[in-house]
Amino acid sequence: MAKSIVTDYRHICFFCGGPAECEHHLLFGQGIRQLAEEDGLKVPACNQCHNMGKTIGRIHDNPMAERLSKMLGQAVYESKVGSREQFRARYGKSYL
Repeated sequence: MAKSIVTDYRHICFFCGGPAECEHHLLFGQGIRQLAEEDGLKVPACNQCHNMGKTIGRIHDNPMAERLSKMLGQAVYESKVGSREQFRARYGKSYL
């Protein structure tokens, strides 16, 4: 996994603590995944927590988990990269 500004533990699933098999971009959809990649707004994930487990236990296809993911992405951006106004300008909206 390329650089994440969220965690230094690149080989541990951010959600369950198991071995990471992929990465989850905290901001995704509508062309913003690449921006999240550039900003390092991603976390390591196992396949079960990311998109292969039961709907209730994975990030994708779980509306509450997706919303929380985007909120975390914005919070990290605002604490380490720029202001809320800069976030809105870059990502098109605020999740907080």
